Amino acid sequence: MLCNLCNELYIVIVRLKQSIQIRILILSIEERIAAVGIRLTPTERRIAKAVLEDPTLIAFGTVSQLAREAKTSHPSIVRFATKLGFDGYSDLRKWVRERLAHQLATPGQRIRLPKGMETDVKGNIEQAIQTSFATLDPETLQRLARPIIDAERVWILSGETSRAGAHALLSGLSMVRDGVHLIDPHNFGRDLSGATDRDAAVVFDFTRYRKSCVFAARALRDMGVCLVSITDSPLSPLASITESWCPLDVPAVGPFDSSIPAVLAAELLVLEVAGALGSGIHSRIDRLERLWEQTETFYDSDD
Repeated sequence: MLCNLCNELYIVIVRLKQSIQIRILILSIEERIAAVGIRLTPTERRIAKAVLEDPTLIAFGTVSQLAREAKTSHPSIVRFATKLGFDGYSDLRKWVRERLAHQLATPGQRIRLPKGMETDVKGNIEQAIQTSFATLDPETLQRLARPIIDAERVWILSGETSRAGAHALLSGLSMVRDGVHLIDPHNFGRDLSGATDRDAAVVFDFTRYRKSCVFAARALRDMGVCLVSITDSPLSPLASITESWCPLDVPAVGPFDSSIPAVLAAELLVLEVAGALGSGIHSRIDRLERLWEQTETFYDSDD
């Protein structure tokens, strides 16, 4: 009996250690920095600022690259990593890469997370919304909307997880201007064969990027079509083929990625385009309302 009790206690301790390790792993770099913020020197604050602005500097960069970005030295970077609780820069980089791997896990991996290891869905979505509003500031929205406003036609392309944003953009844009088309991934070649350099394309895609979407975007660029990309990272293949792009924070909801940031980006783009078109769209909206009435589009409780 005592032996069984010891075995059970051992299992509990092992699971507790695993739980602690996983929870430490999913701490964000922001939380790590915030925990020691009051003890950071001015030099370390510069490093922290560079890291917060672009965490991929740690994940994929060298000590020298981060030092140049923060205008400091190699030893200062190592001391910064140590102050965050790591054995050195290599240990910090390994931790950040593990965290990125956790964030980019497949649905099959996410759904197998041990019970109690689920992410804070509400908190992550709220943070993603706040980050999206900060990213899509007035200047960025104007830059992204300009090709859409001036284009003869607008082509909308999307991967699977971002398709809700593509549908929201189609719905909103087609009410305020003509020539808006959502392209079926299976018909990219046929439907886009008539695209010209007078057109614009809005491409939605997040990790894991769809080959068909990326290849279609590259083909459109080569045809002279102006690309606007809504993606999730400077490392996205879409970011490298157009200057008109923005990165969104896309949290997981259970095994799948949230559609909320993509939909929010689409709605803000429609708002920006509608505002730029101004009073010229009033008659179009009025005509649309009349057609809805004539075709009895909406349910009337008196029917």
